[in-house]
Amino acid sequence: MMRRLIFALVFGLSGTAILVSLSYWQVQRLAWKEARIAELEIRMAETPRDLEDYEEPERFHAVQAEGRFAGATLDVLTSRPGDGPGFRVIQRFETGNGAVLVDRGFLPEAEKGSQLASGPMLVVGHFDMPQESDSFTPSPNAERGIWFARDVETMAAALDTRPVLIVASRPTGEPSPRPMPVSITLPNNHLQYAITWGLLAVVWLAMTGLYVLGKRGKSA
Repeated sequence: MMRRLIFALVFGLSGTAILVSLSYWQVQRLAWKEARIAELEIRMAETPRDLEDYEEPERFHAVQAEGRFAGATLDVLTSRPGDGPGFRVIQRFETGNGAVLVDRGFLPEAEKGSQLASGPMLVVGHFDMPQESDSFTPSPNAERGIWFARDVETMAAALDTRPVLIVASRPTGEPSPRPMPVSITLPNNHLQYAITWGLLAVVWLAMTGLYVLGKRGKSA
């Protein structure tokens, strides 16, 4: 009997220690995630720098670029509260340092194919590298010119630009799509996870204590 009690106690305390360590790990992750979000918020609020100043563009850096839009648009199917279904308009933007992609913003479905301002102009926005496509994302509909996700690498190849996407934060000429500026959407559920693991540790320890006390009572 004593051997069983010792085994149960060791098993219970080991499980509790593991659950507590998982809870603590989530607390550490929470601190890291909050610091990361704060860093990105500072980055987004910086004064826009010229495109040429960035050797390796990073996500959410503020940027401005002079040039002109050219060629067809890549229209990404989406919707916007208050406006209904429509498209994100992605277009080639030619600058003195090569061509890049610019997300000009939202265009209602009824306005698809409208003649848009081409420039020359100054585009102000932020770099982005959205991860919107996966194995379930349909291939673009070439006939209708409709895409179902922003895939920077594929879009850059289609429009013969650098694999760099600037999401405009201001209107790009007149007429212009409605800008849809980037936002920080990093998931941050670590506090919830930490509480969950902590509560499981308490329950595990309580069940271990009840089991050991019950066995001791029967053996007395």
